[in-house]
Amino acid sequence: MGISKAKSLISDIAHYRPIMKRGMPTLAAVASQNFRRAACLSVCFALAGNAASQTASIGKYNGPGGCASSSCHGSIQPKQITRVSQNEYSIWAGQDKHARAYQVLSNDVSLRIGRILNLKSPPEQNEKCLACHALAVPAEQRAQTFELNDGVSCESCHGPAAGWLGPHTVKDWENQSPEQKAKLGMIDLRDVAIRSHTCLHCHVGTAEKFVDHQMIAAGHPDLTFELNLFSAVMPRHWKEPRETPWFGAKEWAVGQGMQLRDSLQRLARRARSSTWPEYAELDCIACHHSLTAPKDSWRQEAGYAGRTPGVPAWNAARFVVFRYAAAATDAATASKLDSEVATLTGLMGQLSGDREQIAASAERAAGLAHSLTSELNDRPYDQAFTIQVMRRITADSSLSLLGQRAAEQAAMSLDSLYNVCRQNGAPDSDLQNAIAGLFAQVQNPSAYNAPAFVAQLQKVGAALGRGAGQAGK
Repeated sequence: MGISKAKSLISDIAHYRPIMKRGMPTLAAVASQNFRRAACLSVCFALAGNAASQTASIGKYNGPGGCASSSCHGSIQPKQITRVSQNEYSIWAGQDKHARAYQVLSNDVSLRIGRILNLKSPPEQNEKCLACHALAVPAEQRAQTFELNDGVSCESCHGPAAGWLGPHTVKDWENQSPEQKAKLGMIDLRDVAIRSHTCLHCHVGTAEKFVDHQMIAAGHPDLTFELNLFSAVMPRHWKEPRETPWFGAKEWAVGQGMQLRDSLQRLARRARSSTWPEYAELDCIACHHSLTAPKDSWRQEAGYAGRTPGVPAWNAARFVVFRYAAAATDAATASKLDSEVATLTGLMGQLSGDREQIAASAERAAGLAHSLTSELNDRPYDQAFTIQVMRRITADSSLSLLGQRAAEQAAMSLDSLYNVCRQNGAPDSDLQNAIAGLFAQVQNPSAYNAPAFVAQLQKVGAALGRGAGQAGK
């Protein structure tokens, strides 16, 4: 199964292996948790009963304890009679690695990264690390029940709860618009573009929090992301809207577009910064790979079209499959994006590319990606779209030459889209097994082999033609 392969791929990044095993917390943790539940619940009931007190607390973060009651989101078993399952906190606390993001900062790899980077404080106290491994908000925005060691918790994504914790428990809450909820501090994660952008604050980065080449050299994993697949691996603690058919295809397409847009904006920022060139924008495996005899090198056999030999290529992984969703939605704008990305790739492939030209090209491409993503966020989805995109990916042997990261993105995308088909009644074991073979090809980045990946990609295409893809013709 592709998701299990993806889990293995993600789990193999040793830095993200949690210190604590999944399962039941310690007795001490339970006692602490129960105390905080009681404290947060008293806040919740007070807010629900006193609307006047809400406005004074908007913007403060309570911590996840206020969500932990079995009558709120801490149920062990999902409840069927309510709109939400009410076990969301339990899934997060027991299975989601975000809950252990702070604890990771104390493991041996993190401590070594801190030493290499010469951090002035331990990782679990350092703002550079806490920016993404915890809910690192200013002290004045923390309620009495807030604890930094909760890691990436509910309010990291849903927004500061002090203003909406009480109101969201009453029946009228569902009649409120996203804009009304936002005034109380809640982020509208039902909007897939907003959801994806929220994830990308850490999974691509912002001007304030980021992973650069120094951090990668010190041992921090490079950043990869695919919204649909990563959400499944978390696992999901929410229900997707049943009234939206083929919602997973939308989640994939919009997630691809948002990560392309945000990564292009990041490239533009970095090209104008004092730290340029930033090698984290390049294809890492173009340099960091196992060397072979020249006669056996598929890279040298393919050549270096459009760039100076010896200059690492720009990492185009976030564009390589998105272009097919874009072309199926707005061919004219997608063509403009193709052209702009070709310009950007050429500038990045020069030995001393003009940084202002790079920044300007990245900004233009980001604007096109934004426009296309808005269209993808509004359009309907069906089997025909999903199968069309899968066919276009499997037919594109050239993407393998863009490097391991591009091949990995193709594998994750095909896995996500196949699972959307399966969830909508089109399972196919041959196709599933062929996609699992793609993950085997990208599992060891240093040993990535483009011709071998293409051969496996062709097997996926053949299985797609025989099975689940027939209905999409």
